[in-house]
Amino acid sequence: MASAAIGISPSPEYPRVKTPAPETFEGQILALLPSLRRYSRSLTRSDAEGEDLLQDCVEKVLARRSQWRGLNLRGWALTIMTNLYRNARRPGPRSMTVDLDTAENIASPEAPSDPLERARLEDALNSLSEENRAVLMLVVIEGYTYSEVAAALDIPVGTVMSRLSRARHRVAERMKADNVITLRRPK
Repeated sequence: MASAAIGISPSPEYPRVKTPAPETFEGQILALLPSLRRYSRSLTRSDAEGEDLLQDCVEKVLARRSQWRGLNLRGWALTIMTNLYRNARRPGPRSMTVDLDTAENIASPEAPSDPLERARLEDALNSLSEENRAVLMLVVIEGYTYSEVAAALDIPVGTVMSRLSRARHRVAERMKADNVITLRRPK
């Protein structure tokens, strides 16, 4: 134990944090965090707002644990996140913003491997409507079935399929249209 070697012992102010067992409710939520994080970022189109949405979702899931019926925790958490996002987008008082000068110690994200391709993909995804983007991200990125997405978003399965089809077509068209170099066969 490194802390014992340098003469530091755990204090009541800083107790050791134990990771919850995977079979517990908290352990299952912990296992869902990567999936929930991706979905929150796809909804908000922002890393910072996505993290805020994720935190709000996890807080609400933990606070309303007694309301969970023991079926499909992923779907329940996704429904809560979707509803939180929709409620935040309703007209009402604006949220507080932080001035750029006060946020000088914010770490910059890693540079993408191909910035042009990543920018084109982000542009294509951002061109989608909220509803189509949510369905695309849940099915393609998260791997949910059509029926799971339909239950999470409270829409019919046929609507999931049509939104997914439109989203895929739109992204493909945007990526194709943004090609800078056209490839031709040599004559």
